[in-house]
Amino acid sequence: MKNLKKTLLSSAVTMTALVSIPALSAETIAEALSSGKAYADLRLRYESVDQENALKDADALTLRTRLGYTTGSIDGFSAVVEFEDSRVVAGVEDYNAAGLNNNGAYSVIADPETTELDQAFVQYKGDMFSAKLGRQVLTLDNHRFVGHVGWRQDRQTFDGVSVVVTPAEGLTLTYAYLDERNRIFADASDIDSKDHLLNLAYKTPVGVLTAYSYLLEVDNGTSNGLDTYGVRFAGAKQSDDMKFLYAVEFASQTSESGSTEYDADYYLLEGGVEVSGVTAKIGYEVLGSDNGMYGFSTPLATLHKFNGWADMFLATPAEGIEDLYISVASKVGPGQLMATYHDFSADESSLTKDDLGSEFDVSYGLKFGKNYNAGIKYAAYSADDHGVDTDKLWVWVGASF
Repeated sequence: MKNLKKTLLSSAVTMTALVSIPALSAETIAEALSSGKAYADLRLRYESVDQENALKDADALTLRTRLGYTTGSIDGFSAVVEFEDSRVVAGVEDYNAAGLNNNGAYSVIADPETTELDQAFVQYKGDMFSAKLGRQVLTLDNHRFVGHVGWRQDRQTFDGVSVVVTPAEGLTLTYAYLDERNRIFADASDIDSKDHLLNLAYKTPVGVLTAYSYLLEVDNGTSNGLDTYGVRFAGAKQSDDMKFLYAVEFASQTSESGSTEYDADYYLLEGGVEVSGVTAKIGYEVLGSDNGMYGFSTPLATLHKFNGWADMFLATPAEGIEDLYISVASKVGPGQLMATYHDFSADESSLTKDDLGSEFDVSYGLKFGKNYNAGIKYAAYSADDHGVDTDKLWVWVGASF
């Protein structure tokens, strides 16, 4: 009932805020509504999971349909309403949808069947200032701390207000207050929150320098908090026929729950080169540990993008993670081929965890026609002191209108 009320409230705010702007005639409002744009995005995907444990191999064929409408603009104001639906196709549903479909004997594929309000917000866009109020997609930097988890069929959005200010050339300040995290597991698993996100980015000739503070709190009547402060620099430099890529980042985190408090740090060092259409990167990412008792956490991230596509580290082990990786990407035929190798180890070794395994990932994706895309993707995780051997395969086709 709580989620239904919030959905109805978000819809009402979005649909009525535009017409409540003072001094607007009915003709102006009608023009804004009629001059808007409807859009659709569909993705049909097959996913399989094979794990070396007692769980049955999982298979899922699901169709994600996203339908939305953006109004025209009135003095900088406009509104967006968007719905999202995920359905099993042809009865291929031998999988555990994160505990939401009573198929616990199978491995997890986190795509539950659901129909929900994906976005519903009013926005204002000016020369130096823009804002959104309502349910919205929000991403910051490379999605490591705040992302939309668009890889899953039910993507992540947030209820709240976000503001972007550009007071000077190259300088961007983003602030958001979030009172609900609409996660990838359908409405029943959404989380009430009191999150403050602040991100300050300055674009230089050689890259973007970013400072941020993400102060997260679950609104559940208990004393808790997850405060992260960090700085990031990422960019690229062209030299003759080569482009050099680089990124460095550091963050410090404090986690509080009742009287318990932990501290952990995050490090990233990445370098690469792009030449003749081939991009090669090597990186070292550390999600640190507090003496083997707590691992650095990024609960709002697009986690699938990091630490291997097999998703073996969606929750950071208490021992932390050191991820040494190398990737190569190149255009092959009409599409893009990418391969990545990860070597995982614990940041703070324990009696049971030291070597956290390795993973090989490969994907090939392409766009065709004006509105279509397709791809295939494979992840193979080899376990040691963490998890079990896991193979995952995805094949998809999509369309956007």
